[in-house]
Amino acid sequence: MLVGRRWTATAFVTGGVALSFAWTAAPAGAATPGSPGQEPRKPLPLERLFDNTAVSDDADPGGADFDGTGNSLSAQDLRAAGWAPGRTLTIDSARLTWPRAADNARPDNVQADGQTVRLHGRGDAVSFLVAGTGGEASGTGLVRYRDGSSSTYTLTAPDWRSGPTGTRAVALPHINSGAGQRVETARLYAVTVPVERGREISSVVLPHDPGAADLHVFAASVRRAAEGWTGSWSASTSGYTAVGPWTDQTLRLVVHTSAGGPTARIRLANTFAAAPVRIGHASVSLQAQGAAADGDPVPLTFGGREGIEIAAGAQEFSDPVGFDVPPDANLLVSIHLPETVQAVPVHSQATQRSYLSPPGSGDHTADADGEAYTGTLTTWPFLTGVDVEGGPGSVVTLGDSITDGTKSTTDANRRWPDVLARRLLGQSDVPAYGVLNQGISANRVVTDRYPGEGVSTDTGGVSALHRLERDVFAQTDVRTVVVFQGINDLRWGASAEQLTAGLRTIAQRAHERGLRVVMATIAPCEGESLCTADVDVRRTAVNAFIRDSGGEFDGVLDFDAAVRDPLRPQRILPAYDSGDHLHPGDTGLQAMADSIDLRQLTG
Repeated sequence: MLVGRRWTATAFVTGGVALSFAWTAAPAGAATPGSPGQEPRKPLPLERLFDNTAVSDDADPGGADFDGTGNSLSAQDLRAAGWAPGRTLTIDSARLTWPRAADNARPDNVQADGQTVRLHGRGDAVSFLVAGTGGEASGTGLVRYRDGSSSTYTLTAPDWRSGPTGTRAVALPHINSGAGQRVETARLYAVTVPVERGREISSVVLPHDPGAADLHVFAASVRRAAEGWTGSWSASTSGYTAVGPWTDQTLRLVVHTSAGGPTARIRLANTFAAAPVRIGHASVSLQAQGAAADGDPVPLTFGGREGIEIAAGAQEFSDPVGFDVPPDANLLVSIHLPETVQAVPVHSQATQRSYLSPPGSGDHTADADGEAYTGTLTTWPFLTGVDVEGGPGSVVTLGDSITDGTKSTTDANRRWPDVLARRLLGQSDVPAYGVLNQGISANRVVTDRYPGEGVSTDTGGVSALHRLERDVFAQTDVRTVVVFQGINDLRWGASAEQLTAGLRTIAQRAHERGLRVVMATIAPCEGESLCTADVDVRRTAVNAFIRDSGGEFDGVLDFDAAVRDPLRPQRILPAYDSGDHLHPGDTGLQAMADSIDLRQLTG
């Protein structure tokens, strides 16, 4: 992009829904954004611009007026969620500090009306912690760079009381008012807007207020690009489920690497949670067999500490540790939970056995043998990523159960992204990217399965559109996203037009972030109970669009052609069928990965 040229991008709330904002008048004297021929206001730190109070103490529930009608957030609810005043939270890989004033009825947020915020750094996005009051809101602001250039952005976020559940950063159980406290959910949202990579940001101008709803900004930061790191393994949080309860137990989770490197870090996430979780200790090691480690596990720290509390809706990266991660190998990531845990954010379909020590058994993260791990898991709780130092960056595979590996052989790592990773490792024509599997069984493109809030037995995840920020854009040094999804939308009644619109939106948003977008055609499923002739008509229409989209995608993978029966193209070739007529088995998944022209991933 040319220096000084302006471009427009759209921001979406965490997880990815695009919703409109409308704006109301700001207080007198508020700064206004610069425009051609207009002298810009001096940038100030965000907290110097605070002009509204959103948080009240439960002992004085009328002590703040967030929305202009006397309602406010509960300071006690925020603390119970781990959102204490002055605490820095990592959300979608961006670090945001909750205002220090948020517990004593002093101003703790700013109503956006063109104020100029001092903000420095280089990265791939600017992240805002926001909420709308009086309805959904939208407005256009400006990012200014130190070289004198600028780019516009559009913020979109929902109302704090009526906004969607699947995209919120945190949900709180009460709303305070002068009449007392009532049981009603309040929500806050994290929003990122793309910026021009490599340029140093000097300030951000908040959107003007056109006079409808108010947009409140609590925090803002530059999301640093994860340069120098490659994602080696990942999993999407697909739901929030009841467990145990687990008390003073250790999880030993088995994960399979793609890229290797001399230094490692892990990512733990408390997505969808209502309460913080305490991690006592964590470690990483190579797997020998079962729960046994190949050598002594290497302890992990978090900001120099052995353990950490992860706030509701937040995530934490471990400190880098000198641990040689081989490519195409199994790791053991051990996590001690010292306190009682009754529900966990989870990836439900691991197709991999992991291990669990008994209740009250204590910390076994340092154990080399696996004797303490008497229980097994088929899920991945809390753990969402393993990164390695160096490497060429990552490819994200965004999909549903076929990408997730459902019906492939347990413990064998025969998901098609695993096969793709091995193909990349065995050649030198294109970079040997890390491959990050962001498949979720039962997931859809345009509608949520898991509602995004509360304990649930449904682990189909929020929609691809709602999880795009977390599961693609915030992943480590992503270069390309491969999208293979849509059959669940069609099986549950979505029209071809609805699905193609969703795929277009994914491509548009990924392109705004500078990513390459490779779209895969949808495989056939005749013989499965929901795969009717009408579903196949709609599937064929979507595939025709994917194959000839007029340049909306940077590449196309024809997985339909790779696995269909040439004598009856409505069904999977019997030799590739797992037996349920929807999911390819190991041979079919191999055929899909083998059909990929690796040059499609790099352009």
